[in-house]
Amino acid sequence: MSLVRYQAPTSVLWPSFDRWTTLRNDLDTLFDLPFWADASRQSQLFSGWAPALDLHQNNDNIVALVELPGMRKEDIDISLQDGMLIISGERKEETKEGNGATRTERYTGKFRRSITLPSRVDMNKVSATYKDGILTVTLPKAEEAKPKQIKINSK
Repeated sequence: MSLVRYQAPTSVLWPSFDRWTTLRNDLDTLFDLPFWADASRQSQLFSGWAPALDLHQNNDNIVALVELPGMRKEDIDISLQDGMLIISGERKEETKEGNGATRTERYTGKFRRSITLPSRVDMNKVSATYKDGILTVTLPKAEEAKPKQIKINSK
């Protein structure tokens, strides 16, 4: 018995149809970006340096996880403004004496990520930790934004 790598089925009539579908999906993703909303985000699209960000929430908190490997916490700025979490900073280029780099794939320079928060937060209780290249920002929800259980009274 031999193992055969799985290949997605292709169209018999037009074998290159799958490539066109992939191209269309890529273009749709590009045009779905809100170019008019944030000019700095548009420039990040073409410069390529924007750290990955995950946002999770439960009944009490909103938690943002941002991948910032190789950075120092002193080079990261976090702010809240008008219901948006803004994380910015700069990854400095390492300069080494000797021969030039043969290959460079790590992005350097300034970045800025801004994300609209799904609910109001208590700005006085926000906390952030940075460990092993992961920035964790915990944003406690404001009391009026937390879900409330309502009892039904009988007469």
